[in-house]
Amino acid sequence: MKTFEGSSVLVAGGTGGLGRAVSLAFLAAGARVAVTFRKAEELAALRTEAGPAADRLEGHDLDVTDEAAARALVEKIRASRGRLDALVNTVGGFAGGKPLWESDAADLGRMLDLNLRSGWTLARAVAPVMLAAGRGTIVNVAAQSALAPPAGLAAYAASKAAAIAMIASLAADLKGTGVRVNTILPSIIDTPANRRAMPDADFSTWPTPADLAKVVLYLASDDARAVHGAAIPVPGNS
Repeated sequence: MKTFEGSSVLVAGGTGGLGRAVSLAFLAAGARVAVTFRKAEELAALRTEAGPAADRLEGHDLDVTDEAAARALVEKIRASRGRLDALVNTVGGFAGGKPLWESDAADLGRMLDLNLRSGWTLARAVAPVMLAAGRGTIVNVAAQSALAPPAGLAAYAASKAAAIAMIASLAADLKGTGVRVNTILPSIIDTPANRRAMPDADFSTWPTPADLAKVVLYLASDDARAVHGAAIPVPGNS
């Protein structure tokens, strides 16, 4: 059943490991999907995988931490489609493996940009459009390690914890407006990159991008109309 038939969705980072699965799931459900990307080959691969649904897919090469660029993109989507029903932010980065005092001094800034500022910038661009419409959903991706930070991930865990707090505060700002915002907290996602980085791990315990996409679509759907301001763990079978 195409539960998002005619809906307009923006998936930031929509050509990456998780973003690709989210984009394909929305397309399969009937939505018109705009994705941001930084690698043209990833957009081409997404179009190929989307098949006939690629007619409802558009790509935008965009630095989502650039406020002016993010606002311009959101306005372009609103002007061309007349609506923006959902934003999913899958943009993120990882740095870790060393104790805080041995970590690269640039790691903190990079993690804050990718894992916090991306969501901040996108929400600032999207919220006024959704408020004017009296409806809309935002789903931001953080990480379980934000709640139980392991050794060697100080910058990463701090940036993801800040992202959870940001969305929780945004949820309070938007209470009663018809606009809903939530966070998902995956454990290690089963992607080729993570498998290469941890070849001895038990991949069967990790949530797949498709698993996470189902959670995202639920949160963006009317079935989740009572879910607002939640931070939802998606640990897989760990």
